[in-house]
Amino acid sequence: MASIALAFLVPAVFAAVRQRPGAVPWEPVLPHLPALQLSVPIFTVQYATIALVAVRLVRRPGLLPRAVHAVALLVTLRMVTIGMVALDPPPDLVTLQDPINQLLYGGIEPLTRDLFFSGHTALMVLLVFLAGPGAARRLAAAAAVAVAVMLVLQHVHWTIDVLAAPAFAALAWWVSGRTAPAVSGVGPASPGR
Repeated sequence: MASIALAFLVPAVFAAVRQRPGAVPWEPVLPHLPALQLSVPIFTVQYATIALVAVRLVRRPGLLPRAVHAVALLVTLRMVTIGMVALDPPPDLVTLQDPINQLLYGGIEPLTRDLFFSGHTALMVLLVFLAGPGAARRLAAAAAVAVAVMLVLQHVHWTIDVLAAPAFAALAWWVSGRTAPAVSGVGPASPGR
């Protein structure tokens, strides 16, 4: 039910965000960095990490409801913050070119005002939680840091957008642990998360 509501909410929020003016936050980092086109490495790392975590989830299917719940919560939090925090894009933003989105939504103008907080960074941090303990989690954490740094280097987000994202990912993960349905012993009361 929540997924259906999100399917209608997300386009509406993005349509409203396209039209409104925003503020320019204090930015101590971007003026000192060249704006680079890093879309290919960003999405290579992101999709590879998604694939890694998907393989891990196949081995831990009881975690899937929590994963879906956490992603829905993260998208909801992002829609709320984007709706509440109007920011103009960085002046030297280099448009992020997602090959999957380009296949699905070919001629649509890229959205550049969906800034606070960084959804790509937040998703990468959420993948760290979902990867489980061990080498996969360390690899996902390194990938999350790499994507966050590349987003800043591409000037896709203000630094505050990227720095705030892990807190929202952690909040979505924490809430999902208390509200996701229990399946196969993995749920709100299960240890080891």
